[in-house]
Amino acid sequence: MKARQVTVWGRGARAVRLLALPVALVLVWWAVSGSSFYLPSPVQVGQAFAETWFSERLVEDVVPSVGRLLAGYAVAGLLGVGLGVPIGLSRRLRATLEPVLEFFRAVPPPVLVPLIMLLAGIDTPMKVLVIVSGCVWPILLNTVEGVRALDEVLADTCRMYGVRGASRLRRFVLRGASPQIMTGLRQALSVGIILMVISEMFASSSGLGFTIVLFQRQFQIAEMWSGILLLGLLGLGLSILFRRVERWVLSWYYGSGAARA
Repeated sequence: MKARQVTVWGRGARAVRLLALPVALVLVWWAVSGSSFYLPSPVQVGQAFAETWFSERLVEDVVPSVGRLLAGYAVAGLLGVGLGVPIGLSRRLRATLEPVLEFFRAVPPPVLVPLIMLLAGIDTPMKVLVIVSGCVWPILLNTVEGVRALDEVLADTCRMYGVRGASRLRRFVLRGASPQIMTGLRQALSVGIILMVISEMFASSSGLGFTIVLFQRQFQIAEMWSGILLLGLLGLGLSILFRRVERWVLSWYYGSGAARA
């Protein structure tokens, strides 16, 4: 009974720590709201949130945006890991490609939006390509660094025991570099949400980015804030989901209890 009370007390304290800052921010928001037309109260934003996003806009705007985000994120993951592994394994290939990679990495993805619009049009492929253009770099660079940092002793052990080909790639290279790869995927997720919104602000007729700009132009301020709130909640939800997946994938790295955390 005493151990159970300690567990309940620990969970309660953890919940207080998690909720203290959000509650404080809402209270501050409540205190300063009303002083300007452009800063509605939390109640007004909450009402606008329920009326706006629990309607047909959920299907017309939110679902397509999330679909484009996940599609671009998946393509960027495949490209980043698929290119990062051979680059990380080959010193010569890395030396050859490094200047080109550094050049393209330095170009801000939003600058590429007009160019991608010319090449891919203004429909879904353009928006997916914009997301890919930004998400691929943290995944690629972290994969390269993860492969480069593989233990040489383990590499020699694989050679001695004849572990080659696909088995070596799966059991040694990808597994050994997976903590760094997951770091790149985590960084790319936040980049993808930003680029999802930016891509929908250009010549678009649907999506979260388009809708938020539309509300701003029509001076629907509470609705605009509700869209910003939705983006924050979307980012939070995807971050929590990614953390669960990361703990499961890297359970061998964090320990046996990580998968249940």
